[in-house]
Amino acid sequence: MNIRIIPRLDIKGPNLVKGIRLEGLRVLGKPEYFARYYYENGADELIYMDAVASLYGRNSLLEIVERTARETFIPLCVGGGLRSVDDIRVVLRAGADKVSINTAAIRRPELIREASRAFGSSTIVIGIEAFHHADGRYEPYINYGRDRTGLDAVEWAIRAVEMGAGEILLTSINQEGTGKGFDIQLIRRIAEAVPVPVIAHGGAGKPSDIYDAIVDGRADAVSIASILHYQCLEQVRSDEKEFTAEGNIDFLRRGGTFSKLQPTALPVIKEYITSQGVACRHVL
Repeated sequence: MNIRIIPRLDIKGPNLVKGIRLEGLRVLGKPEYFARYYYENGADELIYMDAVASLYGRNSLLEIVERTARETFIPLCVGGGLRSVDDIRVVLRAGADKVSINTAAIRRPELIREASRAFGSSTIVIGIEAFHHADGRYEPYINYGRDRTGLDAVEWAIRAVEMGAGEILLTSINQEGTGKGFDIQLIRRIAEAVPVPVIAHGGAGKPSDIYDAIVDGRADAVSIASILHYQCLEQVRSDEKEFTAEGNIDFLRRGGTFSKLQPTALPVIKEYITSQGVACRHVL
């Protein structure tokens, strides 16, 4: 099996943003610039996630998706604010190949069955944003990690797959954006519980963390953000005047870097993973 390495781009308004544990979002640039750079450097797929869509009851990614679909020719998964089969249809028509649903699926699980019947299970990805409580429980949260559900993450993953989900996008809220490595226990529990691919997300700080998620966590794919974005930032850095709509641009204004991880590029990651005996798609 060839492991997929998938850049994830979280969007607020027209801008690419990044935070820590899904909070403190800072503007990094225009998502299309990053998407094009990742495509040219060997990304296997891309994930676009609207960070505030479920909270505000909107999805503002259509124009960004359309522009990206015209310039990149790899699978594109889009999530955030998708509440119905009609919402999903609109995003797919805009150029997405798959959709990720979280909040709406937990609020009305039947949506998973309806969507998989309408578009095929391979099109429907269930996003699980799991918080690790002190007592050891993993609880899925909704609204971009803001609200509790009272569910068990493993049980919810099993139910979602039984209802037609073709893939799981699994985020550790505790690790996300920290650069401290993945929650291997969480990934492995979900991967061993469901018969569909699991995409691990949240915590990559260096290439060996990605290897650990694949080998020890048994992930089928890894979605990464900070480790790529902060390296890519110097390649696509834009004038701060472009970012007037939404988000905190203080980081861009300072020309900042993020010292808690080892920013790196996709070819470097794939070379490392391959050198450790793990096959990757699209090795440059």
